[in-house]
Amino acid sequence: MGISFEVLQKDIAGRIGRLRVGEKTVKTPALLPVVNPHLPIITPREMQEMGVEAIITNAYIFSKSADFRERALSEGLHSVLGFDGVIMTDSGSFQLMVYGEVEITNLQTLGFQKAIGSDIIVPLDIPTTPDADRERAEQELAITLGRIREARAFLGPDAQLAGPVQGALFPELRQYAGSAVQEIGFDFCPIGAVVPLMENYRYKDLVDVVLAAKRGLSPSTCVHLFGAGHPAMFALGVAMGCDIFDSAAYALFAKDGRYLTTYGSLKVEELSELPCPCAVCRNHTADELKRSPDRERLLALHNLYVTLAEIARIRQAITDGTLWELLDTRCRSHPRLLEAYREFLRHTGELERNDNVSKRRFFYQGSESCMRTEVVHYQRTLDRVSLGGRVLVTLTGSSPGGYDDVLFFKPPFGPYPQGLSETFPIGQSEIPYWDDDMVRTGCRGIARLAESHPESAITVLCPAEWTAFVRNELPEIEVLDEHAV
Repeated sequence: MGISFEVLQKDIAGRIGRLRVGEKTVKTPALLPVVNPHLPIITPREMQEMGVEAIITNAYIFSKSADFRERALSEGLHSVLGFDGVIMTDSGSFQLMVYGEVEITNLQTLGFQKAIGSDIIVPLDIPTTPDADRERAEQELAITLGRIREARAFLGPDAQLAGPVQGALFPELRQYAGSAVQEIGFDFCPIGAVVPLMENYRYKDLVDVVLAAKRGLSPSTCVHLFGAGHPAMFALGVAMGCDIFDSAAYALFAKDGRYLTTYGSLKVEELSELPCPCAVCRNHTADELKRSPDRERLLALHNLYVTLAEIARIRQAITDGTLWELLDTRCRSHPRLLEAYREFLRHTGELERNDNVSKRRFFYQGSESCMRTEVVHYQRTLDRVSLGGRVLVTLTGSSPGGYDDVLFFKPPFGPYPQGLSETFPIGQSEIPYWDDDMVRTGCRGIARLAESHPESAITVLCPAEWTAFVRNELPEIEVLDEHAV
């Protein structure tokens, strides 16, 4: 039956999609909770009742388990776990990353995953760690690609296989890996070996790794960000073009007494209130949760509720065309996320090409908003504006007359003709009092207009308080003070 992916809606590089795995479907973006059969703090059946359509478990653990190996082979994975949705199985690569070796070969794990009825089978790729040098990264990537080709030949062209993308911290290797996996023939590609980056808050490096891999992959490929499980970073992951996340964080954080939120994690012992509308938090006080004999399970339930709710919130933001606003808010919850957000904004030139031309709104939320795709796109299209010989760009809203064309000004976009005043983004943008960053970006729009219309003489009319600033930004354009006209 194979795997296929259909994009239904998009915003930035984020997508709402439909992942088809055989006869089953998963709505994306989606979270795949990690299930350990030996420690089922929340059962897969309970997860399904919470709206989970797919889970991930570890085939290597099953293969080495005295309790579950034979049951999985005889009854099948879905029966053992009590879950009839999509089950993805990791090959043992996580153990390989943690322990350096595993007692299984690529063909052995592929055969075992098929025998137990896995819906998405993963080859035994080599998860090259971020500290690896170029030579090691190239060698291990070659092994990974060899195993992916081996998996495709062993299981056949219609097998429901994942094609992992490796390459450590080398963007060109990640891009090459994406292209190579794509050529072999995959519609589902996990980006691997990124857990150490997230554990050490190296989100800026994560941005470079993911965007490089995406350059090599087809836009129609479903992208899985392996091991990304904290809700605070989901908006960034989706905005980069990741569709699937998997997480054991809901359980691991609960075991450590941590309470997940969309802006970080809190120690439950320090809570006096439970600031969440989930069933756990509305049926318990903070003191009751701390003292409960089921505290770990209750925390895990809360953590999973919060995580699933954030995925739903992101899908709604894509539908509304407001993923930028959500991303901006989430990335201000931690300095390292803000650093990653600014790195992401450096790539808006390439992101703009695939973003929607029109959206519901544009909320200015600070200097970072000046680099959004909507601003880049608007200024790139200024060369389409038809102009006469003498043109006034008025920042005051008034015009002294004597010009062939009068354009108005709205930062951070720049100049616009009256006919665009009700269209996106000019008419649907909410801009507070002007600041230096937005006016500077708007002036770049004026400069772009002048460069694309060399036959037009452009004059800018400024409010007195902005005249000196605009003259400094536009030294080659005539800038008039409103009081001098």
